[in-house]
Amino acid sequence: MSDQVKGGKRGYHAPRRAEQAAATRRAVLDAARELFVRQGYAATTVAQIARRADVAVDTVYAAVGRKPALLRELVETSLSGTDHPVAAAQRDYVLRIRAARTAAEKIAIYAAAVTELQRRLAPVFLALRDAAVTDADCAALWRQIAERRARNMREFAADLRATGELRPDLTDDEVADTVWSMNAAEYWVLLVHGRGWSPEHFGARLRDAWIRLFLPPDRWPGQASENER
Repeated sequence: MSDQVKGGKRGYHAPRRAEQAAATRRAVLDAARELFVRQGYAATTVAQIARRADVAVDTVYAAVGRKPALLRELVETSLSGTDHPVAAAQRDYVLRIRAARTAAEKIAIYAAAVTELQRRLAPVFLALRDAAVTDADCAALWRQIAERRARNMREFAADLRATGELRPDLTDDEVADTVWSMNAAEYWVLLVHGRGWSPEHFGARLRDAWIRLFLPPDRWPGQASENER
């Protein structure tokens, strides 16, 4: 068989192998998510994940890694909404926030994004929080994610400040910390699971709260400014 034929054959099979590897990885992560959320991180073994995904234990390690790596990937893919981690600055909703002209528009985009994100993230993030109590690797990941969220919120606050529309009595740190607390998985669970709010109602109220907290009344949607009255 010629090198050309061999090369063509390799080229033919490579995409299929990549698709199979991606499908296996998804099956492993789906199994890990189900078990971590249902029975907890500590109670879940890699062997259980392998059985649920219908693969060998060695395949779990090869496809993703050990238990801490599995949980990390679940958090990162829940944040990105894709099959792979995506840096915050490259996510679609962040790009739309940066492109929006007014603070109210930026807040509306982010409130909607938080709502969609928490549908995926909240169960996984709470599993990580609980695992961090007894597992050192998970505790380190919990701190890392919390610190990264805080940095991202400071960038969001600075982006709002750049519009010139924020209340002058608020600092960027106060804005960032308020958003950081209200976009948390715990806040979502309290209202959506605990009080029965629909995700749509949650998103609308989050948007309304942030607009009223951070912007002067004349910047609220539907309110005319002093110069327009």
